[in-house]
Amino acid sequence: MAFEYTAIDVRREGAIDWVTLNRPERLNALTQTLFIELLDYFQRLRSDDTCRVVVLRGAGKGFCAGLDIKEAVTGGDALKGMDGADTLAPRLFDLIPAMRECPQPIIGAINGVALGGGFAIALACDVRIAALEARMVTGFTHIGLSGCELGTTFFLPRIVGMGIATELMYTARPVSAERALAIGLVSEAVPGDRLQAAARALAEDMLKVSPLGLRRTKEVFNLCLELNSLKAVLKIEENTQSKLSRTGEMEHRFQQFVSKK
Repeated sequence: MAFEYTAIDVRREGAIDWVTLNRPERLNALTQTLFIELLDYFQRLRSDDTCRVVVLRGAGKGFCAGLDIKEAVTGGDALKGMDGADTLAPRLFDLIPAMRECPQPIIGAINGVALGGGFAIALACDVRIAALEARMVTGFTHIGLSGCELGTTFFLPRIVGMGIATELMYTARPVSAERALAIGLVSEAVPGDRLQAAARALAEDMLKVSPLGLRRTKEVFNLCLELNSLKAVLKIEENTQSKLSRTGEMEHRFQQFVSKK
């Protein structure tokens, strides 16, 4: 399968897709282009029997720094479709179900900062491994939004437990790779120069099992999770964010962020 993208790079290695968020100069911060390309890629995977495992990573020093605030403030495409106001654009939260609904397991190789929306994308991966220099932060409350965003409310308590999840969502404290490993947020933490090898080893172990069995395992796992309705959670989050984004605080905090640069 051939992919022609500008903000992500997709490389097929046997039955493994290496998907790289490719805006290293902005720590792979999310724009409409990056979001749409990721959404397109994961939706295409539903009918792709040749890819069996996906490794998702970031180019350069970051995994994904969340929404590109500078571009949003200066009139770029970063916010288009975020709250569904642009009916021609997919909604930002559509990406998370697309990641869960593709039949291939997704390994998140967290090579650096995973902030806000980047953290949410990491949570939507089936397995996360991290470089020792990685840092993960919910971050949404720093820009005047709720910490409940893009499935974080659904995934984080299931991964680390309610007590730690609320701590991280209420405080927006950064989580080091060492702590992420201790609380089960990642399954492995390795030096940065070993991250790709660790991701490859994990992917190759997945390739050793039955292809259909692996797909059905993810499918049934998701069905069990859906008993608590991810989409209902996402809708509640979207409604809350839409209201908060119109209070003026978000714009004010965006401007403060840019003025410090």
